[in-house]
Amino acid sequence: MNPIPTLTLNDYTILRDLIKNNTDARIAKEVNQLSSELNRAIIDKTDKPIAETIVQINSNVEVEDIKTGQKLKIKIVLPRESNVKEGKISVFAPLSVALIGFSKNDEVVWEMPAGVKNIKIVEVTN
Repeated sequence: MNPIPTLTLNDYTILRDLIKNNTDARIAKEVNQLSSELNRAIIDKTDKPIAETIVQINSNVEVEDIKTGQKLKIKIVLPRESNVKEGKISVFAPLSVALIGFSKNDEVVWEMPAGVKNIKIVEVTN
């Protein structure tokens, strides 16, 4: 079972607005998955910053596929800033949906286009 995601109120609000205003039917599955993750998330409504090790919008994240040991470094960004060649992936990408709100050393199981993956968050930089 996946851990419970934790989000800042600001990230939560941005993501809810993106979901509400999405008109791209090609990413409907990911939008619905992100919405489901937000429904179960803990929202930190305080003014203090949340832990630096929690994946947020604009986080640089290194992940590891537990089965293969393959590592990947990405930056989670808003859709308009995504650029796969630069390692910037949209919050609507399956990997971003799987990671947002989770912390360094968390392991998540998520359905990716290539099948179900068990992913470990190795490093987070905010």
